[in-house]
Amino acid sequence: MPSEAPNAMRIDDPVQFLKGVGPKRAESLAAQGIRTVGDLLAYPPFRYEDRTEFRPLGSLREGEWVLTRGRICDLGGFEARGRKLSVFEILVQDGSGNLALKFFNQPYLRNLYRHGQELVIYGQVKRDAYAGAGLCLMNPECEVMEEGSGPSVHSGRVVPIYRKLGPLRTRTLRQIIYGAVCGLSEEMEDPLPSHLRRKYRLFPRAKALARIHFPELRETAPDARARELDLLQRKLSPAHKRMIFEELFLVQVGVGMVRAGRSQALKGRRLRLGDNVRAAVKKVLPFHPTGAQKRVLKAIVDDMCSPRPMARLLQGDVGSGKTIVAAQAAVVAIENGYQAAIMAPTEILAEQHYFNFQRLLAPLGYRIDMLKGSLPAREKRAAADRIRSGETRIAIGTHALIQEGVEFRNLALVVIDEQHRFGVVQRNLLKSKGREADLLVMTATPIPRSLALTFYGDLEVSVIDELPPGRLPVETFWFEERDRPTAYEDMRRAVAGGHQAYVVYPLVEETEKSDLKAATQMAGHLQEQVFPELRVGLLHGQMKSVDKDRIMKAFAAGEIQILAATTVIEVGVDVANATLMVIEHAERFGLAQLHQLRGRVGRSSVPSRCILIGDAGGSPEARRRLEIMCETNDGFRISEVDLELRGPGEIAGTRQSGIPAFQYADLLRDRRALEIAHIEAGRFLSALKTGADEECRRIAARIRSQWRDRYDTALTG
Repeated sequence: MPSEAPNAMRIDDPVQFLKGVGPKRAESLAAQGIRTVGDLLAYPPFRYEDRTEFRPLGSLREGEWVLTRGRICDLGGFEARGRKLSVFEILVQDGSGNLALKFFNQPYLRNLYRHGQELVIYGQVKRDAYAGAGLCLMNPECEVMEEGSGPSVHSGRVVPIYRKLGPLRTRTLRQIIYGAVCGLSEEMEDPLPSHLRRKYRLFPRAKALARIHFPELRETAPDARARELDLLQRKLSPAHKRMIFEELFLVQVGVGMVRAGRSQALKGRRLRLGDNVRAAVKKVLPFHPTGAQKRVLKAIVDDMCSPRPMARLLQGDVGSGKTIVAAQAAVVAIENGYQAAIMAPTEILAEQHYFNFQRLLAPLGYRIDMLKGSLPAREKRAAADRIRSGETRIAIGTHALIQEGVEFRNLALVVIDEQHRFGVVQRNLLKSKGREADLLVMTATPIPRSLALTFYGDLEVSVIDELPPGRLPVETFWFEERDRPTAYEDMRRAVAGGHQAYVVYPLVEETEKSDLKAATQMAGHLQEQVFPELRVGLLHGQMKSVDKDRIMKAFAAGEIQILAATTVIEVGVDVANATLMVIEHAERFGLAQLHQLRGRVGRSSVPSRCILIGDAGGSPEARRRLEIMCETNDGFRISEVDLELRGPGEIAGTRQSGIPAFQYADLLRDRRALEIAHIEAGRFLSALKTGADEECRRIAARIRSQWRDRYDTALTG
């Protein structure tokens, strides 16, 4: 561990004042979110190199990565190809042999090196194309060893390797971070309570950071040393485990504070579930609800009738009936004299919700308006006026709902669909248009417990885990390219049986750079060459809304038998008569997207099929995605595999969630640590209420300060 500098720095000190940074580099680092010493130290190495053993020059073999050293005995260079290529060459020697070091297009190096200097060198041994059978190192890392200069930051140790950060490459970062680590005080403030550090035998923070950035291998036996290095590479060393627990604990405390803040707020209104409300709710049911729908609706209505604002996540697999539940919740708000707002991430989903709510709520005669970016300005202003006056009882739309100038008279319920596509700021902007409006967020992407605890831990969770009666699982098959004629025959049989089919493509139009079959070209091919006797329609996101509406209405009415489409149909499209889906280039789609697309069929009691046409090639991940789709219809199982393949950040939309991104923790690998952190965070928050010690109060205050900008509600606890 680097020794502490005489004048220890604080974690909150500006990064600009670290040796080697200065104003210009500080500006570049700030653009990457690095403003303080703590921010920089939170940027861990992504791997390590063991540079502890020096190899004699005479023992080197082609292809090896080696640490070696030698004295400069010759320097030279040349330019070639009309001065487009320059080569600077250094010849070094030791008692066992000599070796050429070659540097390309770095002429300034001539001023850095001279005869007789001792160099420490790291690089890969290669065959010298300019010198026959000779070996060389091309563009190696070199360090001049001055007499009495002490140990090196870049050699003679396990060396951290960093990803490029703005303009700063790994060698520069290593030097700067070494200075930061050396300046750390071992008495620095620790965001983990001392009783937890003792209980789980965790390093102090300063020690953990020092050993993550500049580890020291304790073992000497080769096998034990290899195991110790392996733990470092897999981010499972004791130092890494300390930082993993810290990240998970702090997020769990922050999420708990958000939840506590909401539980203390008051709505200033009280909804009631009278006979008139119950009668109105029953009018919107097109079928007998499932037990899961009844259970979930009761929890939502209980929240809405509570004096505290609702904050609930509704999970339900594709086709489970989330929209019906949301419509019933809206009826409860409206029959109590208030308004409801439904926000969706895409115009086609907003349009689908508008169509569904109009159909479901037609017996009640509510005014429903839609706001979306593509609406003509005149229509948008008129809709906004009706929303402001209260004439509009339900406003459905995209981000247009949260634009400045859109005001509600008495908004009581906010429903956000496909929550993972929105950020916390967007969610709160819509919620803030009502006085502590009840919030219901919905997703058809099943969320594993590890993600739910972290990214949605501030919300109560309800799950619709039943499909409506009579629904059958969709049979899924993986076809190779050569099997396409069989897929076409399946489509022809489906249409002959009175049903309809989707064909989904990953692009709208073909480009010279892509061989993917595109929707526009293939719709024409299907109509003219494959199914001339049928009517083939085309739907994609670049079409005008009026054209999309026309195509969808024609498909829903059965006038179009085969719909060629892009992923614009991924969510919200509901045509019960469609019983077959063919997905072209299925290997190019993510698992969650494939599962959502498949959910467009199987929406009746008629057996349905999904055919994935794809070539996994040499990609094990693509093969696994296609295999799991054929194995199961269980959205939670598919979500777990998706988590394994893609990682939590992408699935949960880490950048959009408002939750700090993890530098150390892996929500799949560290599930056990997350469970422990969740329990300990709950105990920590409980202790704050009953009289925690000064250390815990100080830690809580720091967490509140760090999270306050992420949420518009006060953090308590």
